Amino acid sequence: MTQMKKLVPHWALIILNLSVVWGTVTVAPLFAQDSMHANHAPAKLVQEVRQATRQFINVNNAGPAGYGPAFGCVSGPDHGAMGIHYVNGPLVGDGQLKVENPEALIYEPVGNARRLVGVEYIVDAATWLAAHDNTPPSLEGQDFQFVGAPNRFNLDPFFELHVWAWRDNPQGAFVDWNNSVTCELQ
Repeated sequence: MTQMKKLVPHWALIILNLSVVWGTVTVAPLFAQDSMHANHAPAKLVQEVRQATRQFINVNNAGPAGYGPAFGCVSGPDHGAMGIHYVNGPLVGDGQLKVENPEALIYEPVGNARRLVGVEYIVDAATWLAAHDNTPPSLEGQDFQFVGAPNRFNLDPFFELHVWAWRDNPQGAFVDWNNSVTCELQ
């Protein structure tokens, strides 16, 4: 009988351990699936931007497509950077937003070369709001940020959305400043 008392706690521990392992193995994938579904929209937009801008990995393709450098290399007020914006003026002024036609390509300086790190969608606020019943823009479920005037670019109020499609941003794929981007020539 004393041997049986010693075995019961041992078997109880084994069963408890197996239950914990089994629970982890069966429940963890369910949480992972929910997480993947919650992040589906951002991943889709990032993939669409990559597909639309693949030709601009080579900065020499930006000029013939109407993009030119503006504002120098934009670095954060206290951390991170955006990089060098290559802006397409006619796209900025057309009052439209299309995934396949970002208004700006963003490059990080690497010596004398440029590395594509993301894009920025930009639209004049007054033009957009007048044409869209005062509803701010969004693209694939991502809301744009409003930038009022005066601003660092001396532009009229506008809406903008960054998409870090070519460089991971530890803060998120749609945050303005990217701690992984630098304006320091590497």
